[in-house]
Amino acid sequence: MNRTENDLIGSLPIPAEAYYGIHTQRAMNNFQISGIKLLNYPEFVKALAYVKWAASETNCQLGTLDKNINDAIVKACKKIIDGEYLDQFPSDMFQGGAGTSTNMNINEVVANIALEIMGHKKGEYHYCSPYDHVNLSQSTNDAYPTAVKLGILFYNIKVEDALKGLIEALKKKGEEFKHVITMGRTHLQDAIPITLGQELDAYAATLEKEIESLTQNAEQCLEINMGATAVGTGLNAIPGYDKLCAENLSKITGLRFYHAKNLVEATSNTGSFVAYSSALKKLATKLSKIGNDLRLLASGPRCGLFEINLPPKQAGSSIMPGKVNPVIAEVTSQVCFKVIGNDLAVTLASEAGQLQLNVMEPVITYSILESQNILANVMTCLQKNCIEGITANEEHCKELVKNSIGIVTALNPYIGYENSTAIAKEALETGQSVYDLILKKNVLSKEELDRILNPENMTGVK
Repeated sequence: MNRTENDLIGSLPIPAEAYYGIHTQRAMNNFQISGIKLLNYPEFVKALAYVKWAASETNCQLGTLDKNINDAIVKACKKIIDGEYLDQFPSDMFQGGAGTSTNMNINEVVANIALEIMGHKKGEYHYCSPYDHVNLSQSTNDAYPTAVKLGILFYNIKVEDALKGLIEALKKKGEEFKHVITMGRTHLQDAIPITLGQELDAYAATLEKEIESLTQNAEQCLEINMGATAVGTGLNAIPGYDKLCAENLSKITGLRFYHAKNLVEATSNTGSFVAYSSALKKLATKLSKIGNDLRLLASGPRCGLFEINLPPKQAGSSIMPGKVNPVIAEVTSQVCFKVIGNDLAVTLASEAGQLQLNVMEPVITYSILESQNILANVMTCLQKNCIEGITANEEHCKELVKNSIGIVTALNPYIGYENSTAIAKEALETGQSVYDLILKKNVLSKEELDRILNPENMTGVK
């Protein structure tokens, strides 16, 4: 069974059970692009419903919307926020029209749910219209970016929670390995001793900085342009709508939204998206570096560094028996590459804005939401499937330090740079250890040498 709906282009049959309408159906027909739909991002769908709820309340308070219609719209929005009707958002995330398909998808679904609440049939839009009631005092150009910002704020919670879990796991491992001394490296060459605990603590510390960065950049999304309508002049919105709508959205979400002072500027400006995407990129860059380090430290088991063991997760080869690959570290870096690429897409799309609107916002939206989701997922994966199960090859690490030329650096203050260089050169040429050469040449006593080369003295760990 179908119902027929009409628009500017003509008529289309709509499945009778569908809560979406003709505009969404046209989007489904026109934009079969990625296969990734609005329904794949439920927090974004909730954000759209929150925006429509706030807009409806504002219109009712200003006397432009009947209270009964408002009540039905609000009830419909609450149902969507509670997770109902998610399958009614089939629009592809990639779409032309600056998000109009997404805006109309939520308008149509809310209208048809409201119609049923009011005792009417789907499609009887003269009782509750997607345009005249749900979209009252709005345009895609203010409602859509506002919902995007709210969606980013929702998903940022997921990102920060996953990041905090990873940081805590790294700190615990840092404590566990705080006395496991090994060799630090610069330029991939032996440098001076360090502990595995210090390495893991450094990872935790560098990631902690990203929590503040994410929070600060996400807060830029609290400035919204509701009431701007098409280009920022506020046409078809009652004066005062912008401020009141921001207040209502704040009240129902618990977030501190505020209306932009210059709505023309806010309607065409995508700077907050660029800033937040950049923060995700910075986090991804650090995570990938950590993944690289873990793969190096676990390389081997016979012919690599083999300082740590990563938890074995699956057989590593279809041809080489016994091989286990660092698959969790590998997938971490791959996700990070995608996030870095998404940030470039956001940058290019932002630059492509023209005059009073940036019509490329859908790809900005998709890129940021995808980055948030895959980053959060991979950080949880890295924490639970890798970091928490790392073990140290402590004796092997000690041997690396003992046989390293790098420990000669600790002798500089006692025997001078030139003498240290000569001993290092001889150790390399003869294969003897620095320790044995120092004693052999009577440069220092055994007691002095043991004190200087004590791991606590070299690493600062007490």
